[in-house]
Amino acid sequence: MLIRHLTEVLGKVVCYVSSDESDPGLTQDKPSILPYYIGTGIVRIVFFHTLQADVMLTQLLDLDNLFLKRSVHPVHYVHMFHSMVSTHMADRADSYDHYDTILCAGPHHVEEIRKRESLHNLNPKQLIEHGYARLEQLIDERVEPPEPDGRDIHVLLAPSWGERTILNLYGQQLTAILLEAGFQLTLRPHFQTRWNTPKVIDGIVDRFGGHEKFTLVEQMSESNSLYSSHLMITDWSGAGIDYGLGLEKPVLYIDVPPKSRNETYRELEIEPFESRIRGAIGAILSPEKLDTAPEVIRQLLEDRQRIREQVRSLRRKSVFNLGKSAPVGAIAVARIAEEVAGSG
Repeated sequence: MLIRHLTEVLGKVVCYVSSDESDPGLTQDKPSILPYYIGTGIVRIVFFHTLQADVMLTQLLDLDNLFLKRSVHPVHYVHMFHSMVSTHMADRADSYDHYDTILCAGPHHVEEIRKRESLHNLNPKQLIEHGYARLEQLIDERVEPPEPDGRDIHVLLAPSWGERTILNLYGQQLTAILLEAGFQLTLRPHFQTRWNTPKVIDGIVDRFGGHEKFTLVEQMSESNSLYSSHLMITDWSGAGIDYGLGLEKPVLYIDVPPKSRNETYRELEIEPFESRIRGAIGAILSPEKLDTAPEVIRQLLEDRQRIREQVRSLRRKSVFNLGKSAPVGAIAVARIAEEVAGSG
């Protein structure tokens, strides 16, 4: 949406760069968007290191830490969030340190980044109160599923990836519990699970794939399971935030250990957003009580009007420029580009 506003409303021309041959952005036919496929490996590294542009807008993390190195040329780097999760627990401590500007999804991002800058004497970045387009898309496209009637409940199991997440720890056990309760169950594993621990998915499919109420979805672009389900089960996935805040439907969190790539995240003394909101958009269930999941699910669905009101209140306080993030972000990026070009 931001790119569309940049090109169609502000009349800017952008270069669209991707490492994914199947990226639909590479095959669109718009004269204001110039697509480039850069591949992977050394070619991609060289491309980034020698890039000549006024502004680079990216959702990639860890600028100047991993393969995405700052160019030898003067480029202004802008990061745009692809999730509402906090900056200091799920990601590495220095994942955001080397950007010039960050388009923040909500006030928590501003608070966390400024606190880290203060603690470590980092140069202050330009922080833009932007918003979160994915949330706006879900709100706009939201379709209410049929009213659940007793056992006719559709549950979406969409955990994060990693060794200590739901599928790896309790996948088959939880799947059996939900199907035995008579629920329709859609398993939507994170794409990283297929890459890292495919046997976990295959084990569940081998055991339950023939069940009439079990469905596996592995297409990242698929949205029907989000709209047709009544409730999501997840752990620390950012998808739970999108689902709860965007679709105003309950989320049941299985309380596995927090997913963290930053051992020092507690130094900020700020509770991560993905931890703080769990009780407001659903419920938290201990793994030792997995057998009570069907009962908790039914209770959440009976209480969904109260949860919906809590979600709307939380959303108003937690997300910048709801419904208007595209023009806000596009105007900010265009202004930065003009400033950089004018100073060159």
